[in-house]
Amino acid sequence: MSHIALYRAWRPQTFQDMVGQQHIIQTLQNAIRENRVSHAYLFNGPRGTGKTSAAKILAKAVNCERGPTAEPCNECNACIGITAGHIMDVIEIDAASNRGIDEIRDIRDKVRYAPSEVRFKVYIIDEVHMLTAEAFNALLKTLEEPPGHVIFILATTEPHKLPATIISRCQRFDFRQVSLEEQSERLLEICRAEGIQANGDAIAYIARLSEGGMRDAISLLEQVSAFGGDSITLEAAIDVTGGMAAEHFYQLAEAVKDRNVAGVLPLVESLMQAGKSADKCMENLIYYFRDLLVMKLAPQGGAVTERVVDPERFRGMAEAFASERLFAMIDTLNRYQVELKHASQPQTLFEVALMKLCTQSEEQPNGEGSARHESASSEAVSSSAEVNRLRQQVEALERKLEQALQYGIAAGSGQSGEGGAVARQPAANSRSNAVRSSFGGGSSGIARSSVKLDIYLAAAKNPEFNQLRMKWNDVLQGVKDAKITVHAWLKDGEPVSSADGAVLVAFKNTMHRETTEKPANREIIEKVMQDVFGEPLRLVTVMLKDWQAAADGAGEQKSETLLLEPESSGTPQAASRPVWVEEAVKLFGEDLVVVKDND
Repeated sequence: MSHIALYRAWRPQTFQDMVGQQHIIQTLQNAIRENRVSHAYLFNGPRGTGKTSAAKILAKAVNCERGPTAEPCNECNACIGITAGHIMDVIEIDAASNRGIDEIRDIRDKVRYAPSEVRFKVYIIDEVHMLTAEAFNALLKTLEEPPGHVIFILATTEPHKLPATIISRCQRFDFRQVSLEEQSERLLEICRAEGIQANGDAIAYIARLSEGGMRDAISLLEQVSAFGGDSITLEAAIDVTGGMAAEHFYQLAEAVKDRNVAGVLPLVESLMQAGKSADKCMENLIYYFRDLLVMKLAPQGGAVTERVVDPERFRGMAEAFASERLFAMIDTLNRYQVELKHASQPQTLFEVALMKLCTQSEEQPNGEGSARHESASSEAVSSSAEVNRLRQQVEALERKLEQALQYGIAAGSGQSGEGGAVARQPAANSRSNAVRSSFGGGSSGIARSSVKLDIYLAAAKNPEFNQLRMKWNDVLQGVKDAKITVHAWLKDGEPVSSADGAVLVAFKNTMHRETTEKPANREIIEKVMQDVFGEPLRLVTVMLKDWQAAADGAGEQKSETLLLEPESSGTPQAASRPVWVEEAVKLFGEDLVVVKDND
């Protein structure tokens, strides 16, 4: 085996050595052959896919003493010097540690000088997305119109962080992840050249762990070969990388299938004692259940994984789980995996995740999503139930009002004589008090104030009020969001005018109006109106019949100064009224109460 590290020994030195990026290699080689090399390139893609290696190979190809050529010779002084990093005209910059404007200004100042050793000056800026905004602005003009002897090659794993002005000035090449087949073939080639006996399952396992990065795959191969010497087995690869053996997967899956919590905990403890990390075990377990799901849903799809050591046993385990349960388990493990990254007790969280799988109900496979749905549904049901309850209360109170109205008129009419009227006074008075107390009212009621309708009548047809009226539904919705009971009372009224920093709302029902006028309810409504209309507005209320009468011109003198629910009229006649008559007037209004004198 070579004494040189595998990655350094097998790092690509020519375009032919690149794995999995044939479309990019062909484009660059054609540009070199036709002498159409661009002044700026952007290489972006996942880590370990060959971006920096391709940049260095391109620098050698354009500066090779036998070229420019589609493949550098790696034998001339220029190629050897660039490979070793001795050529001062090929500058590699790590933008993560040289991200300020001063470094970019230094490039801008030196870029106009001609190369001293080779044909082209090549600037390779790695992780270019780390540059500051000021540094990008300093680079912009130079990148757009560099001298003919300069080539910029920008490399990044996060191209979305680059300004569009930078991207538009470069030829962009997207490096892709290397496929498992290409990685496995390359790793086997390295093993043959280095005299390493490698198991096919071990190579597939290493390729899978690299997640499409050829650099990571070679590094893992080097790590495993250092452990196993001239022979690499699947067991050795699993031990070195902290993974789980197939038997461990089977035992855990068996315990989860049987909902055997007591069997799960010793298995986790044995894994931790063997030096396995909880996060790696969680990651591998997700892959395992994923493979079970693929085997169950696509048995003929040829989905071969490194864990399928015994296909018949694996297929039997897949059949033992319902698809819905596998989906739910993968979702649960994924959520716990996110939390595991920041957990101070990873083993405990891993155990909790497995216990969750054992106790998870199949009737509710969606886990957290299902819980959120149920919570939303319960809130909706609760809200609907509250509305129905309020509606029933209102209907019951309206029926009581009708009864009270009948009893009150009969008592006031004196049809049964003076004795009958006196006898019915306590009954009518008690019903009146009962109805008022059910709404939180009483003999004192709410604070009354007088309002003149003249200014509201004049402003009723103003365009400003029409705009306010169009937004009234927003007010109702805002009140409903703030307190649904207040919305139940307020929706009985409708805005009829607005003037002098106030909105006049007309109500059909006296109790709805009275409850809306309560200080706490008024405060909620006025706050919502301020939010909707953008200015502080007062709430003023009136009975709809009084507003209509004033609008029609009927009873003009009577409605000129209208008292909101007057406690008394202030006249000698009102002062001489019985208490029950006053209560009837407060409840039903002057127009509906007729008082007859028997004398």
